[in-house]
Amino acid sequence: MTDQIPSTKTDVDKALLGSATYRSLGEQKLSPKEERFEKGRRTTGLFLAPALTIGFLLLPLDIPREQQVLAAVLLGVITLWISEAVPIPIGGLLGVAVAVFLGVAPVDDVLAPFGSSTVFTFIGAFILAQAMLKHGVARRFAFRILALPRAGRSTTGVIIAFGVITCVLSAFVSNTATVAMLLPTALGILGVIAKLLQQRGDVEPDFDPLRLRVGTALMLMLAYAASVGGLLTPVGSPPNLIGRGLIEEATGERISFGQWVVLALPICIAMFVALAFILLRLNKPEINRIDGIADYVASEREKLGGLSRAEKNTLIAFGVTVFLWILPGVLALVFGNDSDIYTAVSDRLDEGMVAVFGAALLYLLPTDWEKREFTLRWRDAADIDWGTIVLFGTGIIFGSLIADTGLAETIGSSVNGALGLGSAVAITIFAVLLAIIVSETTSNTASAAVVVPIIIPVAVAAGVNPFVPALAATFAASFGFMLPVSTPQNAIVYGSGVVKITSMIKSGISFDVIGALLIILLLPLMVGVLGLGA
Repeated sequence: MTDQIPSTKTDVDKALLGSATYRSLGEQKLSPKEERFEKGRRTTGLFLAPALTIGFLLLPLDIPREQQVLAAVLLGVITLWISEAVPIPIGGLLGVAVAVFLGVAPVDDVLAPFGSSTVFTFIGAFILAQAMLKHGVARRFAFRILALPRAGRSTTGVIIAFGVITCVLSAFVSNTATVAMLLPTALGILGVIAKLLQQRGDVEPDFDPLRLRVGTALMLMLAYAASVGGLLTPVGSPPNLIGRGLIEEATGERISFGQWVVLALPICIAMFVALAFILLRLNKPEINRIDGIADYVASEREKLGGLSRAEKNTLIAFGVTVFLWILPGVLALVFGNDSDIYTAVSDRLDEGMVAVFGAALLYLLPTDWEKREFTLRWRDAADIDWGTIVLFGTGIIFGSLIADTGLAETIGSSVNGALGLGSAVAITIFAVLLAIIVSETTSNTASAAVVVPIIIPVAVAAGVNPFVPALAATFAASFGFMLPVSTPQNAIVYGSGVVKITSMIKSGISFDVIGALLIILLLPLMVGVLGLGA
């Protein structure tokens, strides 16, 4: 349906589906004003990062030398992350190298956290997601939902159905990949609606279909629902794995796959209801009943045909992986956390190893045995988002260094003394607000890597169990809704030209506030119900 969108507009399918998470200026289409801002931001970071590092090193602080050096390096890295003077993963790698050069710790000790199980969870989950995208499993699922009765009969139904699709997919597939994959379908549906409005004479002859309120609601639902759905599972979004790993390291308590889902589900449901209500109120569609969407969806489903061997293999690998992920949680519910069977199974079914096992199945399940062709080829794995894996690894490294050098305790005591945060409620509120503010200016992955290691020592210094505040910061890191730079999915829908920056800011502020309130109110309640963090 892309021929219904003016030919002078950008070919969004081509521009966005092949885009990388971390893009240089030359890989983006920016207005002159945006380009000047981006050049200024990145140039400033390029010079400010080393200046802050050197300046902090020269300060006469009464703290151990390795703590001061690590804090100086972290200041430089955070500046690089926020300014994107270099690709975000490179900023983390650069900081790790400089930390070793300046003697913060021996190189083997510095790099040890990079081999954590969570890194392998990332790798396996990304490869599984790549198969879902390559073979059209995710797209088939999207059209299946849209074909349900009533979903395609009204603009409200389409927008809500798209939100549900995005939430569910982003719980297992990268948020960015989910939005990029669904965007062409959303634009096709927007084209159908625009054509219907034109035929009915409800718009001017020379109207711009990219400036319809229904398009704004549809695109913002796509971006925001991905952030909400990403919270639903530990593998749904990188901040989840980062926060969970840091919490386990600090408290010794691991949140299982099943426990995470139960924790996040009420927050995700409440946030989705808020998204649907507010987006449709702020961007009331120009038309309610639509007749062309059902035909569009039916024609697209017909093109897909029956399940291919590759799709069946992908579903088998995905199903085996999810089953093994949730099995320990099921056994815990049936036999109890203290049972021998739960202990034996949970110790063996490490989530990282389950993820790479599931990914390996994609290279064992054949699509053409005679030609020895399997579900994925190695180059498919080479195309996954290795940048985020590197960023996660460096974030874990810095989190470990902050704890091992004693810098965490120093930061916690200083912040606690300055702000007087003496209760779990106060620290949780501070954690949520800080994570949301930081996530508005840098990636949610970098936000979790920066904020969670700060919150844990703040709680410890106040004599508070850091479990809830750190988990709240982890959740809040994904709730940056206001700006295109807040998340890659925000950037994708903004780059489509359908969403004005003012619309994103207006809607985003509302959801920042609602998201913060839901996390502050519901998360401690669910943690108490599950008996975690005791």
